[in-house]
Amino acid sequence: MQWHSLAEFFAMGGYGLYVWGSYGVAAVLMLTEPALAASRHARALIAAKSAEVWKESPP
Repeated sequence: MQWHSLAEFFAMGGYGLYVWGSYGVAAVLMLTEPALAASRHARALIAAKSAEVWKESPP
């Protein structure tokens, strides 16, 4: 497929909204997932440390 202008390229033959929208959603998810994973990891470490303290405390 050949485009004669930048506008034709972004329009993608009338499917540009779907094409660029899906790229946008994928980019947002790929940027969000590592941040969410880091947050879950930090919470898991805090929970593990508090569980160790609880386990080691005398009865």
